[in-house]
Amino acid sequence: MFLNPKEILEEYKKGSNFKASLGSKGIYEQTKINERFFIGDQWYGAKCGNDRPLVRHNIIKRIGNYKMSQILGSPISVNYSADGVPTESFDSKTFEISGDNPNNSEINFIMSAFDSYYKTTSERVKLIDLNERILRKAYISGSAVLYTYWDASVPTGLYSDKDKKVKLNGDISCEVLDIEDIVFGDPFCEELQKQPFIIIGSNQDVEAVTREARLHGADISRLSAINDGARDSKIKVYTKLYKEYKQDGDYTIKCVKVTENAVVREAFDTNLRLYPLAIFTWDRKNNLIYGESEITYLIPNQIAINRMITANVWSGMTTGMPIMLVNGDTVTDKITNEPGQIIKVYGNNEDVEGAVKYVTPQSFAEEFDKSINSLIENTLTQSGANEVALGDSKADNASALAAMRDAALMPLQIIKNRFYTFTEDVARIWADFWITHYGNRYLKTKDKNGTRYISFDADRYKELVINTRVDVSNTAVYNEREITQMLITLFEKGIIDKTQLLTRLPDGIVPNLRGILADCEGDGK
Repeated sequence: MFLNPKEILEEYKKGSNFKASLGSKGIYEQTKINERFFIGDQWYGAKCGNDRPLVRHNIIKRIGNYKMSQILGSPISVNYSADGVPTESFDSKTFEISGDNPNNSEINFIMSAFDSYYKTTSERVKLIDLNERILRKAYISGSAVLYTYWDASVPTGLYSDKDKKVKLNGDISCEVLDIEDIVFGDPFCEELQKQPFIIIGSNQDVEAVTREARLHGADISRLSAINDGARDSKIKVYTKLYKEYKQDGDYTIKCVKVTENAVVREAFDTNLRLYPLAIFTWDRKNNLIYGESEITYLIPNQIAINRMITANVWSGMTTGMPIMLVNGDTVTDKITNEPGQIIKVYGNNEDVEGAVKYVTPQSFAEEFDKSINSLIENTLTQSGANEVALGDSKADNASALAAMRDAALMPLQIIKNRFYTFTEDVARIWADFWITHYGNRYLKTKDKNGTRYISFDADRYKELVINTRVDVSNTAVYNEREITQMLITLFEKGIIDKTQLLTRLPDGIVPNLRGILADCEGDGK
């Protein structure tokens, strides 16, 4: 295994060259083009001048935003389980951990606590925002990666002693990485966890890198900064994660950090059993870990639509404001073409009649308008974003509309499933950190009984094989009005009580909901 700076840099360059060879333009150049088209800079490099308006009808962004909103629109929950452990019931209110080794009930209790603690961690790291960035990067580049790492500076609000004098800091943090900055040891292997090694390249502040190197006893004199004249110098850091196998076939994940010519941190054991990275690919390539962007193949249609609409608009402008021919012998004043301008003409009646006239431009063919609309409609339809999916169609009743919408959303289910698998991978990585890095601490959990802290001893569960499952709610199919009306109907029929109605209403629809619930409890209702 190559671990010195020169060898790691060569591995990174080799992987980068491979990515640059993919497709007709390579990942790096294609991503830049896709980014420009997504944000609307779609006439870049066309050299069309400023003589006419360059129209943009950005169907690429509309398709992408629609699909991303559909993927993120369905509420999901993560459930943890331990392989080989049967499900057993327990009373969470009275449950106590005892004995030298955890029994099945204890393990089920901890897995249930993980379910809630996943939500707590998601809120802290702002997972909703991270997922949105993951989807956007994957839509543009084809793939995106969420990197989870241990940050010793994260405050937890907990203490390591009973007197609460020694603060307990350190927790997981997450970062969205561009696929352009990651090199996989075997790019022809689609499974990230089967990679022999992974290298992450990142530009970091020299001061932060020097501080880390000093903390871990590295030779900071060899660190070289790339100073571009800015106040804060940056330096490229290469983080290599790799598997080190033991004689019994088991392995652990190790890590080393280097710059181009210096070691920031010597190889160390992360104590993890999983690479702390989860990858999401928008569209898969056979036997290749790097995904494909949908934008790449929408660009020709987007260019054609922009050109056709621009020609149509230019035609409308020339028809509405045709070219004026002026006889300079009889019209001596300056012509401004302002509405109501009085033009002085010198000469007889014939001179007046021939002084000014307009060149009537050729009318635009009606079929051209139909061709533009047809190209837009077909592009949206072939991309799975037709008028039904986008909400532009009408139906006689809600049931018919829901059926049409479900049928339109079916092709998107494949991408959704990949996102749910990505979510399960992230949840499994987090659990790996919890049982290897947490030691003795309390887990903040929330349930219908409120917020409480569960005593957690990570060493008791380090041998568990933890699995995850994502459950997807279908409530996103209905809007807030439909959900509210359905709950009111259930309340009126006596199926649910007042408290059940209030707690199940969409978030934010009732001001001061907590106070109302407290009043209901005080009234015994």
